[in-house]
Amino acid sequence: MDDDAFSHRLLDVLRAHPAGLSEYDLIKILEADGEPGFEADRLRDSLTLFQTHFLLFHSLYRLDEQLVSEGENRLEITALRIQLLSQRATLDTALANPDPLRAYYLDLDNLKNTDAEDVEALLVRFWERFVGNDERRAALEVLELKEPTDWATIKQQHRKLVMAHHPDRGGDKERLQEINAAIEVLARAYKTSR
Repeated sequence: MDDDAFSHRLLDVLRAHPAGLSEYDLIKILEADGEPGFEADRLRDSLTLFQTHFLLFHSLYRLDEQLVSEGENRLEITALRIQLLSQRATLDTALANPDPLRAYYLDLDNLKNTDAEDVEALLVRFWERFVGNDERRAALEVLELKEPTDWATIKQQHRKLVMAHHPDRGGDKERLQEINAAIEVLARAYKTSR
């Protein structure tokens, strides 16, 4: 892959989409253009998908460095939106919110040292966190709470709801079971907060 030609192609695509586009949409455009490394058959297994993602983000971060050095533009780089922005419009937020992934994607050793087993482990951790977050949100709703909250508030709300819904006090047994199941989920989620 010719890095300069690819950078120019990325810049052309981003200029053609001033509102930005998702990583998925950018990959689909590059695939449709026949860009090497973005062929549909390369995107079928986890390892090659990771490699494609990594090389795209590596190229985007390098392009961002080039744009910043030229002083006119910079890139917003996330999986959900990649957008060409005015450097002046992003200066304050860039200083306040450094991107911790920049160093990871700029270091090609991270690509070379990641095999299929590593990618599968990353995916498992992602889905565990994703499902865990959904379970935690649902459990908080059962306890009539929202984020942000802490373990002390959760315990206090749990006690309040148990008292209100206990069958010995005229409450509903099923609602009490739902409340107790929610506290178990949250106890696991907040185990480090106890």
